[in-house]
Amino acid sequence: MSTFPWLKGHGTENDFVLLPDPDGSVHGDLEPELVRFLCDRYAGIGADGVLRVIEGSKQSYVEDGGEWFMDYRNADGSTAEMCGNGIRVFVRYLVDEGLTAGKPVRIGTRAGVKEVVVHDDGTITADLGEPVVGPAGVVVEANGHQWPAVAVDMGNPHAVAFVDDLREPGHLVDQPAWSPEEAFPAGVNVEFVVRRGPYDVQMRVHERGAGETRSCGTGTCAVTVAATLAARQQRPVTYRVGVPGGEVAVTWRADNHLELRGPAVVHARGEFDRGWLPA
Repeated sequence: MSTFPWLKGHGTENDFVLLPDPDGSVHGDLEPELVRFLCDRYAGIGADGVLRVIEGSKQSYVEDGGEWFMDYRNADGSTAEMCGNGIRVFVRYLVDEGLTAGKPVRIGTRAGVKEVVVHDDGTITADLGEPVVGPAGVVVEANGHQWPAVAVDMGNPHAVAFVDDLREPGHLVDQPAWSPEEAFPAGVNVEFVVRRGPYDVQMRVHERGAGETRSCGTGTCAVTVAATLAARQQRPVTYRVGVPGGEVAVTWRADNHLELRGPAVVHARGEFDRGWLPA
């Protein structure tokens, strides 16, 4: 088809283009060139990533696609395993369109099926599963400084570094360096964090494939894990995590699962003409 529908939404200003594609026939394998163009903030629509909405039974990426499958792509066109803000925006779209009514909703991702609940106040909670901590000895570098970092895998990889001032890492357009290189063979999201209280932290993040973003959902979970371990706090524990785009609440439950609760909105929609795509 010469045109296709799109929507735009964000979770704490981590923004996404949504592509409705229920049976997977509209976008095929979703070319990286199309993703990069849609995410371009000058020539395209502009976003940190693309969320393709596919029925779970119609996708071919994972064995269990849940009720719906979130085919997530970074702004550079690469695939990503999970997105904590993206999955809330994804479910907001499903609810707004009347495509799901159940609580919780089972959403398939490349990091497994996640259960998501929409609350009466409009916030959305996603169970993002169990963290994997390690390897030890990771160091990250930015703006001429180095910091030890805690490696936390939330279905996608993170390195969390505590700093004295969030200005220290400088501009995070470019990917911070890390060592040892083999710790993150597929790249890594890097979070820089300051503690503001016993259960209150503020962070900045460089997301692999997107650059510095206003928020990172799985990153807020990784930060909660690192902060809890550093303070030797007992689970269950709930942290307020501030990001440039707002704040979320992250609970590390007694059963080792992490729940991310925060806002999500879908605020624009339209039709995109494929004729505008570069040759």
